[in-house]
Amino acid sequence: MSPRLTVIGVDTGCTGLRDADHLARELAPPGTVFACTHLIRDGRPHIALSFAVPAGVAEGDAWRHLTAPGTGLALGDRRSGPRELAAGAAQAAAEHTARSAGRAVVFPGSSALTGAPAVAALSAASAIDEVVALGAAGPLDAGQQIVTRDHVRPEWRAGRLVLTVMPAAGGTLIPFEVPDPTPCCADHVSDG
Repeated sequence: MSPRLTVIGVDTGCTGLRDADHLARELAPPGTVFACTHLIRDGRPHIALSFAVPAGVAEGDAWRHLTAPGTGLALGDRRSGPRELAAGAAQAAAEHTARSAGRAVVFPGSSALTGAPAVAALSAASAIDEVVALGAAGPLDAGQQIVTRDHVRPEWRAGRLVLTVMPAAGGTLIPFEVPDPTPCCADHVSDG
C-alpha cells in the first residue's frame, strides 16, 4: 500500500518550462514523491508547481522548506504569499490532488528512465500508468522501445499518470515533449 500524500502548491511566477523543471528539482522538499508543473492561465500566464510529500510530519517540514518572500503557497485551505501567486499555488495543488492536470518532473522511478526501455519496462519501473502514442488507434506493443533522451514528462489525466509518445526512427518511440525545444520564432528573428 502506498503512503498517504499531502500536496503543497508553490507559485513563484515562473514563465518557462525549463526554468520550472529546474525549480521543481531545486525546491523539492526532502521526501518529495511527486513534483509537477501546472499552467496558470488566470491573470498573467505562468507556471506553478506542486509537491506531493508523505502526510503528517513531512508536510509541516515541507511548508517551512518552501516558504520564501514573494512566493505563493497553498496547502488545503492554508495560503501564504502574494494573493495572485497563492491562487496559482492553490490551483496547482488542487489539480495535483485531483490528478486531473500537471506535468510530472519528479515521480517514483523517474531517475531510472534513461536509454531506451521497452514500453512495458518503462511502466513497470516507474509510476507511469499508461503510455499512449499520438494518433494510435490501439494499445502499443509492450516490447516497443522508447528512446527517452533522458527527458520523460508524463501528465496527470483523469487520475492516471500518462506518457504521450510519438513514432521515431527505426520503429522506436520518443516522448512527445522534447528536452530542449526551439523557442518560437527562433528561426526567423532578426538580430539587426
